[in-house]
Amino acid sequence: MLYSVMAAEPLLPGSRLSQLHPVLKAFVCGSLSGTCSTLLFQPLDLLKTRLQALPPATAGRRPGMFKLFLNIIHNENIFGLWRGLLPSFLRCIPGVGLYFSTLYAAKQHFFPKQGPSPIESVLLGAGSRTVAGVCMIPFTVVKTRYESGKFGYRSVCGALNNIYKTEGPRGLFTGLTATLLRDAPFSGIYLMFYTQAKKIVQHEEIDPAFSALQNFGCGIMAGIMASVATQPADVIKTHMQLSHEKNRWTGQVATHIFRNHGVTGFFRGGLPRALRRTFMAAMAWTVYEQMMEKMGLKS
Repeated sequence: MLYSVMAAEPLLPGSRLSQLHPVLKAFVCGSLSGTCSTLLFQPLDLLKTRLQALPPATAGRRPGMFKLFLNIIHNENIFGLWRGLLPSFLRCIPGVGLYFSTLYAAKQHFFPKQGPSPIESVLLGAGSRTVAGVCMIPFTVVKTRYESGKFGYRSVCGALNNIYKTEGPRGLFTGLTATLLRDAPFSGIYLMFYTQAKKIVQHEEIDPAFSALQNFGCGIMAGIMASVATQPADVIKTHMQLSHEKNRWTGQVATHIFRNHGVTGFFRGGLPRALRRTFMAAMAWTVYEQMMEKMGLKS
C-alpha cells in the first residue's frame, strides 16, 4: 500500500483533488495516511491498552507482551487483535487529517518563506495536535474502552450514547487533560526531531528514489524519542478512561499508579506503544509527504 502511494503518477491538473483548497488537500493526504497506519498497527495499540489495564501483580508475576499476545489469539482468535478498530478509524482518520491540515495552514500562515526553528516546530506540532485531540476525544474514550475488553458496547454510537446517559457530557471528555499532556508534547517533540533529522541528512546526497525511505528512517528516530518522553502521560490517560469513577483528576490517577505500581507503572505498555507510535507516525508522515509532493504542494 505504501509503495503504491509512492509510485503513483502525479495528479492531473483537471482531477478533482487538484482543484481542492491546499488545506483540504492536506486533510485528504493526512486522512489516507492515517488509514494505512491505523490498520497496520492496531494490534500494538490493543496490547498496550491491555498491559496498562492489568491489575497489580501478584507475587511479582505479570504476563509480558508476548504472552498477552498469545492469550488474545487463544481466547479471542486472531481478529481479536483488531478489537476496537472501528473507533480507532473514527478517531485516527479524521484526527490525522485534521492534524496535518491544521499544521499545514499554520506553517503557511506563520512561516511562508522559511521553515520553523526547533522551538517553533515544537509549538506547531503541539498546537496542531491539541486541535485534533480536543475534537477527537470522545472517540478516544470509546476506543480505549473497546480495546480493554471490560465494556460490553455493541456499537460506537451505542457506546457514545451510553457514556452520555450514564456519565453526562463530561464522560465523553474523560482523560482530556492526560490525553493532551501525552499527544501535544509527542507531536511537538516528534516534529522537532523529524525536521532536524531531515536537515542533517541532505536530500541532494540521496537518490530521489530513496527519499521515502529516508523520511521513514527520520520518522523512526523521532518517534522513539517522543514515545519515551510521553509514556507516563499515556498510562495516566488509559487509567482515567477505564477507571473514571474512582480516579477523576489527573493528579489523583498519577498518585494511584505510583502507590500501586511504583515508578515502573508509568512505563507499563511502553514497548508496544513505542513500536506502534514510532512506526505509525513514521508511516503517516512518509505517506503524507509523498502524496503532498504528487499534488505539487510542500508539506
